[in-house]
Amino acid sequence: MLSMQGVESGYGESMVLRGIRLRVEPGQVVCLMGRNGVGKTTLLKTIMGLIRPKRGEIRFGEQDMTAAQTEKRARLGIGYVPQGREIFPRLTVKENLLLGLEASRTRQDGIPDSIYEQFPVLHEMADRKGGDLSGGQQQQLAIARALVSRPKLLLLDEPMEGIQPSVVLQIERVIESIKAERSLSVLLVEQSLSFAAGIADYCYVLDKGAVAAEGPPSELGEELLRKHLAV
Repeated sequence: MLSMQGVESGYGESMVLRGIRLRVEPGQVVCLMGRNGVGKTTLLKTIMGLIRPKRGEIRFGEQDMTAAQTEKRARLGIGYVPQGREIFPRLTVKENLLLGLEASRTRQDGIPDSIYEQFPVLHEMADRKGGDLSGGQQQQLAIARALVSRPKLLLLDEPMEGIQPSVVLQIERVIESIKAERSLSVLLVEQSLSFAAGIADYCYVLDKGAVAAEGPPSELGEELLRKHLAV
């Protein structure tokens, strides 16, 4: 589904990622872990084309996407939920979701019922401005906006950060249902060791912009993961 080989990326002359090698297989949930500032968000932005790599190769399926525009990546089937949500606060919930359809790979006449089934609060607040929602509701809207385009790969940057426990459980259930269906791959940045260990098929641990460890959570072990997550 996705492969990165020898990717180096950063901001200006400052390299954040160094020699990244990573794979996400079809239907797989992969967790990207590590302390703050080690390059996790930079890696997702590089996959999405928001940052251009200086070296290396990024492939999505059979296509070389190393130099592709962000819009092309979205239309090929990559959905992205950034840290901080970045919804459109002056648009309604429904309008935010309809904008998500613009990246759809197939023609759709409207918002699928499954979106409102996964996030019932969005149906209740369909005509409410996005900026009037709580932080947890905005996060649900951001994930739903990415899912409405029916992507092949979903990039999630710490979707449970700073939101109330009830919404965390809702988002966890959505990710678990995605995994159960195995029709969508997920690359998830997550700091919760217990959730990552329970949901991930495979983990990559970043340290100083490079992959320090990788493997199924059961093989990596809790001690190693805690070592790389501790401040």
